[in-house]
Amino acid sequence: MVKFGVAQPVTRKEDLRLLTGGGRYVDDTAPEGAAWVHFLRSPVAHARLLQVDAEAARKAPGVLAVFTAEDLEGKLRNSMDAGVVQNRDGTPGAAPIRPILAADKVAYVGEAVAAVVAETQAQARDAAELIELNYEELPVAFDTALAQEQPEVHPEVALKNVAFDWAFGDEEATKQAFEGAAHVVELPLINNRVIATPMETRGAWAEWDGQKLHLSTNGQGVWGLKRELSKKIGLAPEQVRITNPDVGGGFGMKAFNYPEHFIVALAAKELGRPTRWMADRSESAMTDAMGRDHVTLARGAFDADHKLQAIHFSVIAGLGAYNSPFGQYIPSEVAKNVLPGVYDVQIGLFEVKGVYTNTCPVDSYRGAGRPEAIYQIERLMDAAARQFGMSPAEVRRKSFIPKDKFPYKTLVGQLYDVGDFDRVMTRCLKEADWDGFEARRAESAKRGMLRGRGLATYIESILGAQNETAKIEFAEDGGYNLYVGTQSNGQGHETVYAQILHERSGLPYEKIRVIQGDSDLIKTGGGTGGSRSVTMQGNAINAATDDMVEKFRPMAEEELEVSGGDLVFEEGAFRVAGTDRMVTLETLGAKARSLGNLEMLVHETENTVPGRSFPNGCHICEVEVDPDTGRTQVVKYTVVDDFGLLMNPVLAIGQVHGGVVQGVGQAINEQVVYDESGQLLTATFMDYSLPRAYEVPDMPFFHEGTPSTANAIGMKGCGEAGTVGALAAVTNAALDAVSAAGVTHVDMPLTPQRVWSWLNAAKTAAE
Repeated sequence: MVKFGVAQPVTRKEDLRLLTGGGRYVDDTAPEGAAWVHFLRSPVAHARLLQVDAEAARKAPGVLAVFTAEDLEGKLRNSMDAGVVQNRDGTPGAAPIRPILAADKVAYVGEAVAAVVAETQAQARDAAELIELNYEELPVAFDTALAQEQPEVHPEVALKNVAFDWAFGDEEATKQAFEGAAHVVELPLINNRVIATPMETRGAWAEWDGQKLHLSTNGQGVWGLKRELSKKIGLAPEQVRITNPDVGGGFGMKAFNYPEHFIVALAAKELGRPTRWMADRSESAMTDAMGRDHVTLARGAFDADHKLQAIHFSVIAGLGAYNSPFGQYIPSEVAKNVLPGVYDVQIGLFEVKGVYTNTCPVDSYRGAGRPEAIYQIERLMDAAARQFGMSPAEVRRKSFIPKDKFPYKTLVGQLYDVGDFDRVMTRCLKEADWDGFEARRAESAKRGMLRGRGLATYIESILGAQNETAKIEFAEDGGYNLYVGTQSNGQGHETVYAQILHERSGLPYEKIRVIQGDSDLIKTGGGTGGSRSVTMQGNAINAATDDMVEKFRPMAEEELEVSGGDLVFEEGAFRVAGTDRMVTLETLGAKARSLGNLEMLVHETENTVPGRSFPNGCHICEVEVDPDTGRTQVVKYTVVDDFGLLMNPVLAIGQVHGGVVQGVGQAINEQVVYDESGQLLTATFMDYSLPRAYEVPDMPFFHEGTPSTANAIGMKGCGEAGTVGALAAVTNAALDAVSAAGVTHVDMPLTPQRVWSWLNAAKTAAE
C-alpha cells in the first residue's frame, strides 16, 4: 500500500498555499488597471420601464461607458439561455425571455437595468446613482403557494404564472393503490427558500487583445460559458477563452451563467481594456440564484403490515421571476432520480408545478433536487411511524429494498446497482446509542429542555455528464501536470487527484500539479456539480494512466531487454517477472525527453463511466428545544454512509460535515423573506442567519461501504450527501421534541420565534 495512494487519509496539499495567502481568487487575478463595472439594479420588484436616462452618468468623472438594453443592440444578444421540461400534456414548459439588462420591464428587486464602467469602483457607483429610472410599478406576485392567484408576472405565459406542469408515474395505479390501502398517511410540507452564501461572492474580469476575449470568473466549469458567450457576442469559439482561478465555494450556485458575465466581457471588448466586477454581499443575496422553495403534499399508502405500497407527491416549486438554466429541471427530472428513496415500492405519482413570482430566480443548491425529494419521503416515513405508533426505524426497515433485490430498478427507471440499507441503518442506530436515548431525554428534562431524536435514511444519484477528460504531461522541470475537466470549489481536488494518479502510475505524489479551469488548456470537461467530480475524474485519470503505461511498454521492453510476456507493471514500475529488474515511468519519461520523443510526454484520454452510482446512508440527530425561548439546538449527530470505496477519508469526512451543517442551517436558521411589495428583507447577515460553529456538535462519521459496480473504481460521490440526509433528520428530531408539548406539525426553518409560537399555540389549545 503506497503512502499517498487512494483510501489513505492524506492531508490536503493545497491548504498550505490557501491558508498562507497564496490563493489566487478572481479578485486577486484581475489585470492591473482594469476598469470597474457597477450594475444599477431595479429598486422595485415589478414595473414597466418607461425610460432609462443615462446621459448624466455618461458625463460623470471617470466614466468610460454606460450600457443599457438599448446599447446592447448589435453587440450582444440580450437574452439568457435556460432549459425547459416537458409538460404532462407534451408541450414544452414556458420560456419567457430573461434579458441580460432589463428592457421593457423589471421582474424582481436586484434585476440589472444598466451597467456603468469607470476608472474606479467608487466612480462607477457614484455615476450609477445619476441614472434616472422612470417606471410604472405593477402588482407583485411574491408567494409561491399562492402564485396562481397573485398578479401576473409574464403576460405571455399561457397559464397564469405557471412555468410548467410536469408529472411522472401511473396516475390510475396510484389512485387504486391509495383506495385499497390499509393505511394512508398525508403530510403538508414547506421546503424553505435559501441563499447559497459561499465565502467568496461572485465576480469576473475580462480582457480583449483585438483577437481573443478572455473572461475569468469564479465558476464551477468553463465550457458552458465559453459556448454561450461566443454565441451571444458573435465570436468564433476559438476567440473566447474562459478561466476559473481558485474558487471560494460554489454549492451549485456558481455552476451556470449570469448576466454580469456577458456585460463584463462586452465592456472589455468595446473599450479595448480590461474590466472587472466583484459583488458585495447584499448584491449577491439579491441576485445569486437561490435554492429550494417548495410547497408539497406528501402521501403514502401502506398495507396492513405497515409496508409502503405507493407514494404520491404533489409539489409547487418556486422558480422566481425567470427560468434559471436548470431551474425547471431541479424540482422535476432531477428530483425524481431518487424517488422512491431507499424503499421497495413500484407504484407512485410525482407531480410538480413550477411557478413564477417577482423574486430572484431559483436553481441548483447543494444536492439540487435530491435533498428536496428525500426530505419529502423521510418526513412522510416519520409521520407514518407516529400514526402507527411504531418506531421510525422499524417502519423504515419494513419497506427497505432488500439486499438480495440488487441491482434494483426503481419505479422511475433508475438502476440502483448495489446497497444494503438495513446494514447501514443498523450500524447508525448502534453508533448513535439509540437505546440510550430515553436516559438522555430524562436528563434534558431535568434542565427544563425538550429533547427529541430524528432519523433519516437517504439515497442520492450522481449527476452531470458521465464522460470526463484527463491529460498527463511530463513537464520540463521534472514535475507532472495533470489537466482535469472538473473545477475545485474548495473540496480538495488537488489532493485526491494526485493520490489517484500516484497510485495508478507511481509518479511521485509531491511532483503532481493539478491544472484546471482553462478552456484553452483543456479541450472539454464536465465541470463540478452533482457529486460527480471525483467519480468521473478519477476514472478518467485511471484511463489516461493505463493508456500511458501501454505506450511506454515497448520502451520498457527495450530498456530491460525482455519480451512483453515477461513484463508486468506494478507499484509504478515495469518489472521483469521473477527478478528484481525494473524501470520506473519517471525514468522512461526522462529518457523519452532526452531522445526528443516528445509525443511520449503527453497522454490524454476521454473516459465514459457506464452508469451512475448511488451514495446512501443514515443520519440520526438529537436536538434540545428550550420551551421558554423556542431555541432549537442540535446536541448529538451521527452519520453512517455508504460511499463505496473511499478515495480519501479525511476529505470525505470534511464533505459530510460541511453538507450536514448546510442542512442544519436550512432546517433551523435560514429563511429568505420577501415582503408583499417584493422587497428582500434578508439581504444582509444581520437578517439572514447562518449556522455558527458553536451551534453544531462534533459529528462522528462511520463508513459501511458497498463498492459501486457502476464505475471501475467502485466509488460513490460524497459532496452533497450530508445535506441530502440532514434536512429530514433535524426536522424529525425537532418534531419529536415538541410533540411532548402537544405540537403535531413543524416546518423548516425551526427559528426560535416559530417554535415558540407552535409551543404556545399547543399550550393554549390544551387549556
